[in-house]
Amino acid sequence: MFRICSIIATLWLAAPVAAEVSGRIVVIDGDTLEVGGTRVRLHGIDAPELGQPCEAESGTRWDCGAWVAGEVANRYAGAQARCAERDVDRYGRIVARCGVGGTDIAEDLVLDGLAFAYRRYTMEYDLAEKRAAVRGAGLWSTRMEAPAAFRLGRVAADPAAPNAGCIIKGNISGSGRIYHMPHNAHYDRTRIDESRGERWFCTEAEARAAGWRPARN
Repeated sequence: MFRICSIIATLWLAAPVAAEVSGRIVVIDGDTLEVGGTRVRLHGIDAPELGQPCEAESGTRWDCGAWVAGEVANRYAGAQARCAERDVDRYGRIVARCGVGGTDIAEDLVLDGLAFAYRRYTMEYDLAEKRAAVRGAGLWSTRMEAPAAFRLGRVAADPAAPNAGCIIKGNISGSGRIYHMPHNAHYDRTRIDESRGERWFCTEAEARAAGWRPARN
């Protein structure tokens, strides 16, 4: 019995402990925050990208990614949050469930139609999204592409890329050698000047091996 308990205790001590992040919130976009200086992607939701258009029934178009980011900032910028890590994404960001007081930030945004349930990763917010859709809350009163589809469209739309499979931009600036993926905030306005040593990459592994680091926004 003592041996069994010892084995259980050893396994428990050896098990990885999910990281917790806490601190003041800075809003990056609709589903990405900085919490205490750490970049956090909210687990289980997907919000419009900055620059992504929405269209009203009247035909009026606007940047719904910027609108959502502003709404999130109005609610949560400067608040103290606690985040429990669920994963780390391929860009090195912590993917976490974050709360302010007793409020789950992701659930709050989905319920008010500011973000969508990201069912590819979890069904946690499926019911919250259905409630928002029935009420026509937020983005549910507009016409727009799913954020994931919009991101794919932006990748295909850059005519400067050498080929469809090499769309990562390796930029050189005062901040060093930084590579930009299509989801990054400054991807569209980043221009590659190969005469300065800037270049395109086909994979993140290739960019990292060449000495570039990922953009932080």
